[in-house]
Amino acid sequence: MLFLSRLSLSHFRSHRRARIEADGRPVAIWGPNGAGKTNILEAVSLFSPGRGLRRASAEEMSRRPETLGWKLSAEVVTPGHVHEVETWSEGGAARQVTIDGKQASQVALGRIARVLWLVPAMDRLWIEAAEGRRRFLDRMVMSFLPDHADAVLAYDKAMRERNRLLKEQVRDAHWYGALERQMAEAGARIHAGRVATVVRLAEAQAGAGTAFPVADLELQQSEGGMPGDEDALREALAESRLRDMAAGRALVGPHRTDLYGVYAAKGVPARDCSTGEQKALLVSLILANARALAEEIGAPPILLLDEVAAHLDAGRRAALYDEVCALGAQAWMTGTGPELFAELGARAQCLEVTETGGESQVRAA
Repeated sequence: MLFLSRLSLSHFRSHRRARIEADGRPVAIWGPNGAGKTNILEAVSLFSPGRGLRRASAEEMSRRPETLGWKLSAEVVTPGHVHEVETWSEGGAARQVTIDGKQASQVALGRIARVLWLVPAMDRLWIEAAEGRRRFLDRMVMSFLPDHADAVLAYDKAMRERNRLLKEQVRDAHWYGALERQMAEAGARIHAGRVATVVRLAEAQAGAGTAFPVADLELQQSEGGMPGDEDALREALAESRLRDMAAGRALVGPHRTDLYGVYAAKGVPARDCSTGEQKALLVSLILANARALAEEIGAPPILLLDEVAAHLDAGRRAALYDEVCALGAQAWMTGTGPELFAELGARAQCLEVTETGGESQVRAA
C-alpha cells in the first residue's frame, strides 16, 4: 500500500504548525470555507513533482510574507519501504527536496509517491482552453512516467528560445538547428507518453464496473499537427520556420495537442454535457488513472479530492467512496461538514479544521 503515515506542516499557508498521523484509510477533512482544508491537500500534493495542486510559487506558500519560508515533512509508506521525505523553501527560493536525508530532485519524488488530484478549478476542464486539458493530461502521464516532467521542461525551454529567435526575425538556420533537435527529441517523448496514457486509461475504464460514466478520449491536433516521431517533428519544425516567424511562435508540436472527451454512453462531447455529468466524467478518469496505476506499481496512488461532493448527488457520492475504499487508496478529501462523508462511516479517518486569528487548527473528529 502507498500512503502518508505522518504529515507535518511548518509555516505553510495558514498552518503555523500542524502534525497529522494517518493509518492508510481515506482521510475526510471538514470545516468552514477558508479554514485551511485545501492547504493540507496542497501540502500532500508537494510530495510529487511540480508546483502542487494550486500551481503556486514557493513564495506564495509561505504563511506570512515577511517569513518567506516553510517546510513539509512526511513519512511515506510504499510497498516494502518507508521513506522520510522533506520539502521546503527558504526566502522564496525554489523548493528543495530530501529523501531519507539525501538531497533529491522533484522527479525522484514521482518514483516514490504517485499522487493524483481533483480540485474545483478542474470542473471547467472540458470548456476551458486546451492548455488546461494538456496540463491535466500531462499530470496523468507523469503518474505513469515520472520522467515525463523532464521532457516537458526541456521542450518548453527550447521552444521559448526558438520563439525568441522568431520574434527577433532571425533567419540564420544555424541558430535554429540545435533548438529544433531538442524540441523534436523531447516532443516525441511527450507525444508518446500521452498516447500510451490515453490507451491505459481506456483499458482501465473498459475493465471496471463503476457507477461513473466512461469518457472516450482522443488526442486532437491543431493546424500543423503533431508528427508521429522525432525525425518527422524535426523536419516539420524546419519547414515551418517562415510560418512560425510570421506568427511569432511555433505552430507545430505537442504544445498544439488537445484532449477531446466524449460521454461514451450518450455519444455527447464532454464540453456539451451538464455540469454534473462533466464532474462525473472527471471522477471517472481519476479513478481509471488510479486503477491503472495500482495494476502497474502494485499499489493505488494517493488521491486528493478537494470539495469532491460538489456537483455529485448522494448516490454518486456514496459510489465514489465505495470505489475509493475498494481500491484501497488513501484519499484525502475535503468538505464543509461531516454529513458529506456519512457514507464512509468507520472506513475513514476524520479531521476537523478550524481557523482562529488567521491560523488554522487541525484536530481529530
